[in-house]
Amino acid sequence: MIPARTVIIGLGQTGLSCVHHCVRKGVRPVVMDTRTAPGAEQLPAGLECYFGGLNPEVLCGADLIIVSPGVPLATPELQQAAAAGVEIIGDVELFLRECTAPVIAITGSNGKSTVTTLVGEMAAEAGLAVGVGGNIGTPALALLEQALALAVLELSSFQLETTPGLKALAATVLNISEDHLDRYDSLAHYRDTKLGIYQGAGLCVYNREDSETYPPKGSKALSFGLNGQDYGRLEQNGELWLSVHGEPVLAVRELRIVGAHNQLNALAAMALADKAGISRIAQLAVLRRFTGLAHRCQFVAEKNGVRWINDSKATNVGATLAAIDGIAGDINGRLWLIAGGQGKGQDFSPLVPLLKTRIAGMACLGQDKEQLLALGANTHAVASMNEAVAWCAGQAAAGDWVLLAPACASLDMYPNYPARGDHFVSLVEAL
Repeated sequence: MIPARTVIIGLGQTGLSCVHHCVRKGVRPVVMDTRTAPGAEQLPAGLECYFGGLNPEVLCGADLIIVSPGVPLATPELQQAAAAGVEIIGDVELFLRECTAPVIAITGSNGKSTVTTLVGEMAAEAGLAVGVGGNIGTPALALLEQALALAVLELSSFQLETTPGLKALAATVLNISEDHLDRYDSLAHYRDTKLGIYQGAGLCVYNREDSETYPPKGSKALSFGLNGQDYGRLEQNGELWLSVHGEPVLAVRELRIVGAHNQLNALAAMALADKAGISRIAQLAVLRRFTGLAHRCQFVAEKNGVRWINDSKATNVGATLAAIDGIAGDINGRLWLIAGGQGKGQDFSPLVPLLKTRIAGMACLGQDKEQLLALGANTHAVASMNEAVAWCAGQAAAGDWVLLAPACASLDMYPNYPARGDHFVSLVEAL
């Protein structure tokens, strides 16, 4: 039951899904947003609304607050409401209180959209009525509009902060690298929030290559990694294979997605799919045809012998390192990197060794470009994506690759990372 005195904070896609869900349940919530009337035209008529700030008196008088992921729980008005005993949850928690289908829950600094999509496609290939959503595309509550046999949820750390009732059939933390340190006071705080996905899980699927992803001791767990144990990789007759408990199941050359990071993604997806009872036949059919997601190491074009790759989704340093590692084995020439934007308080120094070895040059743009420029002598300041593409085109020769993997958020220059990637693609196509 949703209490009558419910307040919804935030009117993005998630917040609007909460409003419509409450109204369908016969509750007319109070709506708040720190911005001035965003999305107000999509609200049912007659709702009590507060725009341009949060009203502490109304919040402290609520029985339930549903907060959008972008609003930190450390916000003073929310802290005041919590101290007054008001329950504060997110949209995923609201979904879980109504969903009767088993849930596969996926998080990680990088790769979670790929793994979520893979598991969803595997379930559909097996003929299951599956809903895929959360932090990817469809808000979780919208999945309740259909009868589900399985829900596959991508969950951000922000969403996990407000999802105390999660008890997934299987859950994974794919990897941990610095991200959102403008919201968390340390990497450990960010990691611990991610590890909350394991609470109550029937199976914890962790990355044995990354100790930060390990579940609590005593958990029922399986791992994935690049050696032959559990879900892994082995060599047979001079060829690499994905394997399950030491048995080869798919030659790596049959994957359409490239790089060691995507082999790990495939292994994690298989482990989750096995727990959900999805047949190996369905799993392998998807892995043989899946070409990857837009803005995630997406091949754009080859121009004058130069290959251009769009990984605009690389919004943190770890994602950029993974992208470079993933394509490094395929590059015959040099690599040129385009990076920059909002750094979110990250440490960019892990890029320094790559600037000395794998990266021929880096075009730096956006709000935090000065930090990137200071990393090495082979960095170059540009004022825009247009200038970055033009500079790389002038530097690169046949056999070289140009990679957009910004290591930063896009919001200083673009509405979101897809808009940044789309602009890059249009500029490359026009070369």
